[in-house]
Amino acid sequence: MLKDQLTRTFPHDVHIFNNGVDCLKHLAEQPDIVILDYNLNSEFKDAANGLKILELIKKLDFGIRVIMLSGQDDYGTALLSITKGAEEYVLKSQDAFEEIEILCNQGK
Repeated sequence: MLKDQLTRTFPHDVHIFNNGVDCLKHLAEQPDIVILDYNLNSEFKDAANGLKILELIKKLDFGIRVIMLSGQDDYGTALLSITKGAEEYVLKSQDAFEEIEILCNQGK
């Protein structure tokens, strides 16, 4: 649903990856922004969570903008995400997609 909203309003290609490892494999494409789910869906039980993928993204290219999207309504998780390099921490809610759209368009 987020991809559908962003492709209507954000003037770039939007790619979805089912896990953080797939996202990391495509960083050479130099994305303008990465929207990263804190609890990544994966069929692998030992898959890295969004925080670990955020750390790896920033090690590979510190300049990539990352927005952390999460259902974790926890100040500590939000603070840790920002400390590790996320530009914003967006809590999943009715307004989350609109908030992400605004954040994406601010960096154009």
